[in-house]
Amino acid sequence: MLEPAYQADVVVVGAGVAGLSAAHRLTSAGVTTMVLEAAHGVGGRMATEKVDGFRLDRIGQLLSTAYPELRLTPGLGTLVLRPFAPGVLLHGDGRHHRAGVQAGTGGARGALHAVRALASAPRPPSAPRPPRRPVAVPGRQVSAPRSRSGAPLGTAVDQARLGAALTRLAGTPAERLLARPELPAGEALAARGLPARTIDGFLRPLLAALLCDPDLTTSSRCADLALRAFAGGRLCLPEGGAEALPELLASTLPPGTVHTGVRVTSVSTTSVTTAEHGEIRCRAVLVATDARAAAELLPGLRVPEFHPVTVVHHTTDEPPATGASLLLDADLGGPVAHTAVVSRVDPSRAPAGRALVSSTVLGRPPGDVDTAVRMHLARLYGVSTARWETLAVHHTAEAVPAMRPPHDLRRPVRLLAGLYVCGDHRDTSTVQGALHSGHRASAAILADLGVGRSMHVADPLPTVPRAA
Repeated sequence: MLEPAYQADVVVVGAGVAGLSAAHRLTSAGVTTMVLEAAHGVGGRMATEKVDGFRLDRIGQLLSTAYPELRLTPGLGTLVLRPFAPGVLLHGDGRHHRAGVQAGTGGARGALHAVRALASAPRPPSAPRPPRRPVAVPGRQVSAPRSRSGAPLGTAVDQARLGAALTRLAGTPAERLLARPELPAGEALAARGLPARTIDGFLRPLLAALLCDPDLTTSSRCADLALRAFAGGRLCLPEGGAEALPELLASTLPPGTVHTGVRVTSVSTTSVTTAEHGEIRCRAVLVATDARAAAELLPGLRVPEFHPVTVVHHTTDEPPATGASLLLDADLGGPVAHTAVVSRVDPSRAPAGRALVSSTVLGRPPGDVDTAVRMHLARLYGVSTARWETLAVHHTAEAVPAMRPPHDLRRPVRLLAGLYVCGDHRDTSTVQGALHSGHRASAAILADLGVGRSMHVADPLPTVPRAA
């Protein structure tokens, strides 16, 4: 229990990854820090439900081994990342197609190597197919039927052009990407000189999965950053569930730093008021909650629009033969944006002898979402899903802050001397963005408090999370 007169240098409101990462940098610099969280656990939206030995993420955002903050954030040195199979698996015209980078071949070079391998692979002749009518999904724009020549990756020349584009993107400094003209991502793709079938069959479903934005209204700069991370790293998940990342951050802070079940009702530059413990005085306050809760404490703060996400978890004792691949639908033939046999990626997420299949629906889900998802998964995986058991359906209306243009990727974290804010709504709507906003906020606080030690000296030596 907190003492009413307890004082700290900095009070952090919210124990999501942004606030916890900021707390690490502050405590590393010798600043006494208290983290207050209204919920009874840390992590915020990075939550994992445990059901009969399964670990079920509520949102399940995709991470990348190329995220710089995963190796720069103090406290994450022992984080284990479980990578998906290299690249992604596309389902188009009733077949599976491998696309994207390969692990262990050096990021951008791997992207080109993978595309060259695909281009040189023999392709069996196929009979002409009639145009396929897109399936209407509530809340989602449906693309017009496209040419299926070489679908969904296009011809060998198309694939080589795609590989060259990914290679250039992986090697482009982030600052140059942020200086590009800004458009909605869907519009910008058409101006990149790639064939329409490559864009519609690969880049659109990939970006929708990376950005949780089915209509690609996201800023093209944010989309370029997402593609750059894809080309330069591996898509991955934290071992043990999404909650493993915030729980690791919390557990490696000094004992007594994090206090859960404490609801903050107001903030100022020198104190916070809580419902349970009254006023707590401090030298600075960092609001590290989600965007809506932050606006309630900081009137005038803009609340963005959000992308809703629904995750449907199934189990079966006969998993599909797609291995640890992330499977995307190039045909937009149903509500599922991406799916995977997650227990093949991270075996700790399912008990022995059972497989966990997790599928993500973006936008407004259909009425009977489980039935619609089962029908779609049967086509995507090419197996019957009738006997699959539904473990959970998690719908989060405000899952991911929208990043529509114009989008400031470096929204101010310093509101006043003594009052700061961080979170994915101040940066990019990714785990990388949340961690980076906490990095920026802690740097601003240390500068205003006059802490003389360099943050680089205060930090432990960066360690790369172990990819198993």
